[in-house]
Amino acid sequence: MRCQPQYKGPVYIWLKNKQSCLLCGESADEATPICMACETDLPWLGDHCDTCALPLPAAGLTCGQCLQEPPGFERVIAPWTYSFPVDSLITRFKHGAKWPFGRLLAELLVQSVHHRFEEGLERPDALVPVPLAVKRLRQRGFNQAAMLARWLSAGLEIPCDEQLLRRVQDTSAQQELKADARKKNLRNAFALMPDASVKGRHLALVDDVLTTGATAQALARLLMAAGAARVDVYCLARTPKPGDTA
Repeated sequence: MRCQPQYKGPVYIWLKNKQSCLLCGESADEATPICMACETDLPWLGDHCDTCALPLPAAGLTCGQCLQEPPGFERVIAPWTYSFPVDSLITRFKHGAKWPFGRLLAELLVQSVHHRFEEGLERPDALVPVPLAVKRLRQRGFNQAAMLARWLSAGLEIPCDEQLLRRVQDTSAQQELKADARKKNLRNAFALMPDASVKGRHLALVDDVLTTGATAQALARLLMAAGAARVDVYCLARTPKPGDTA
């Protein structure tokens, strides 16, 4: 088992010098290791639900699911749809321990969130990574959400609080389940840490991908019930509805 990485050094050379693009190998135009052509070709999220970021055909809309059952979180911030090559980069980071890909996506997410702050998005008091099941943590050796939250914390200058949430049940992997089964799978799966400070705080959950939103919903409702003032979700990618190509 690999230990949870706690080192403070860079995953790759993170200096104001010429980088090679991690996607194509060409020289990058900026310090971030991705060239302009590859960055432009990423599956950027276009028009989407104002609440859950589900891809929609027009801007300024709220999806039917959020209208029918308003979620516990206020807003989801995600730069991309979960499609190539972002899906491959996340998989290699998450399941192959290819941390440079995670660091690259996190840095681009930092830029995206900064832009949203400039547009009026409220800054949260703390970033809270989605906790990983103990069994899965032992298998993988690290929590990708915690790593993303630490990188975001440094880039956004917002504290990362890893002492708020814990996973009390080892549930089945969410990606193997349909929407209704995901909700049942997460019932009573999470709890607050002892002495968790939640009341009155604006918190942002951090995860890699938002699919049905069941995990974010369960955690947001838990935090709101404990007195949080607001919960947002920051993630790398949002999946479209099954069958959609957006």
